Amino acid sequence: MASTSKAGEPQIAGGEYLELRAYRLRPGAPHALLDGYLEKALIPALNARGVEAVGVFTEPDAKDGPAVWVLIPHPSLESAAAVAASLNADPAVLAAGPEYLTSPTKDQPAFDRIDSWLFLPFAGLPRLAVPALARERKPRIFEMRTYESYGELKALKKVAMFNAGEIAVMQELGLSPVFYGQALVGRDLPQLTYMLCSPDMETHKRNWAAFGVHPVWVRLKNDPQYADTVSKITSRFLIPAGFSQI
Repeated sequence: MASTSKAGEPQIAGGEYLELRAYRLRPGAPHALLDGYLEKALIPALNARGVEAVGVFTEPDAKDGPAVWVLIPHPSLESAAAVAASLNADPAVLAAGPEYLTSPTKDQPAFDRIDSWLFLPFAGLPRLAVPALARERKPRIFEMRTYESYGELKALKKVAMFNAGEIAVMQELGLSPVFYGQALVGRDLPQLTYMLCSPDMETHKRNWAAFGVHPVWVRLKNDPQYADTVSKITSRFLIPAGFSQI
């Protein structure tokens, strides 16, 4: 259930904020420097600060340019701010990732630009859920879906629709939701983003087909209060890096 702290900070009981980063790459550019930094510097430093289950993904069929996606769960806004402000000044990070932090020339940067979003979790899944496939280090794929809305109240209605039954159906059908987040900061607002996990594309498509005819989804889809809540959907299929914790 959403609440408001004394400082006016929106909260979900027992929830955690989610930071999503897209390290944009130049077409054809290698990302060994970035991968080394993420694996040996960023993730260990986050884990040492109590930030667990950091996900790192690539997008083989990206339509808007190559990127490395990083998902970071935070217990509070203070955590997100502290990481952004101080992590790259940490001596341990400086020692573990010097090549990335001091890219030799502007013609060969470790990345082109970084996009980032900050999400408030949905009440229906207040904390990031690490899939069993990830815990067991088994093959897996992820679908990350972003739903943009033409108005802010419509965006809130779509969040309510997920909480009213969509999340539960996805869990029931084995779509293995990882997170659902209402974007507070970032591009293309108002929007929400969520992530699902499957062992392979065939299983994923089969489970999605079952979702499309599930009676709860059919009821929600036909409920007038949820009409026209989404104006654009962007779907991305992601592959976890070998060192991803999700």
